[in-house]
Amino acid sequence: MNSADLGRRVGVPSTALFTDQYELTMVQAALKGGTAGRRSVFEAFTRRLPEGRRYGVVAGIGRVLDAVENFHFDEEMLGFLRDQAIVDGPTLDYLADYRFSGDIWGYPEGEVYFPGSPVLRVEGSFAECVLLETVILSILNHDSAIAAAASRMSAAAGGRGLIEMGARRTHELSAVASARAAYIGGFDTTSDLAAGFRYNIPTVGTSAHAFTLLHDSERDAFRAQVDSLGRGTTLLVDTYDVATAVRTAVEIAGPELGAVRIDSGDLLLVAHRVRQQLDELGATGTKIVVTSDLDEYAIASLAAAPVDAYGVGTQLVTGSGHPTCSMVYKLVARAESADPADELRPVAKKSMGAKSSKGGRKWAARRLDEEGVAEAEVIGTGPVPEELAGRQLLVELVRGGEVVAREPLDVARERHIAARAGLPLSAMQLSRGEAVIPTEYV
Repeated sequence: MNSADLGRRVGVPSTALFTDQYELTMVQAALKGGTAGRRSVFEAFTRRLPEGRRYGVVAGIGRVLDAVENFHFDEEMLGFLRDQAIVDGPTLDYLADYRFSGDIWGYPEGEVYFPGSPVLRVEGSFAECVLLETVILSILNHDSAIAAAASRMSAAAGGRGLIEMGARRTHELSAVASARAAYIGGFDTTSDLAAGFRYNIPTVGTSAHAFTLLHDSERDAFRAQVDSLGRGTTLLVDTYDVATAVRTAVEIAGPELGAVRIDSGDLLLVAHRVRQQLDELGATGTKIVVTSDLDEYAIASLAAAPVDAYGVGTQLVTGSGHPTCSMVYKLVARAESADPADELRPVAKKSMGAKSSKGGRKWAARRLDEEGVAEAEVIGTGPVPEELAGRQLLVELVRGGEVVAREPLDVARERHIAARAGLPLSAMQLSRGEAVIPTEYV
């Protein structure tokens, strides 16, 4: 494997303050109480899928690994904690030497998950594990939400091209993470150069309406673009009159024109008219790209239209109505000491309502029916049944504080395609419904 396949390891600041204050105050109290070193197991999971969703998509694992590696406190951070009296001296000493030294297991990126799935399992001392809670949830909740929306859009697109173009609709750093998650979920390219630079995602882009308006005429704008970018470029044809623009585009670029983009109007009707006009002009190979605030429902509604690719922005980077997966990070088992031989005791929150949790260090496997289609997500804390031994979902990610499972983004992308294909066909329905397979505890 070429190391370039993993993307560029762009320098990032420490992730140690991407956290909530109570993570540090818990460590302070645990250090004083003598329990900070107790061997502990935390798990990240969701109690339910967003309303109407049939499955979730795991994304952000690679970014979690980067965040864990970069979780350390420098002198300036420690000075801030000291000046603000957030924690005491012994806790500052502990944080000064902090490096995660435990183990992490989890669902690999691109895999699908369901309510209760132990998407990530973090093991180590209580103090070193609890400090990672906020940054882990921040990444997984965001990236998995975007990947789930991307997956639904990819399913609706039915093999047609998908362009991620939401950078201007979200925070600049979220835009990069969104492009990464969208690529895992099935998008083909991004308009965001930072995402292309960091993660080797193919980038695309040609011109906006401003370029056309800059020129004295649409013809002048098209000629300038073709002269600069070649006949294979994509020309934006809805600044003024679409039919006139298409005719002008073919006159200038010829039948070799790469594509035209439509960004407004009744996309279904306009796409049919543009396809007919292009064919009549001899530009039978020219593709049609549509944009304009699309989501999975709009994409599905265009299934009968002669569209070759969709550009999606706002709805994608906001999770298409569900910007978080509501994942939580809970202590599920702990020992009486730091001794690896000390028995782990299951622990769980027992509050009333929907916020209770299930204790114990868990494994997960997916049971298949006779046709090889998923029929249940099976989760347990005891021995793994023999018939499920080869279907376990968690993989080792970090061993003794060292990352052991980095992989190219294309691997996660292909994994998702395979995982989604292994679900019942009803998983692809956009109508509201429950998780496509049940979660069973054994």
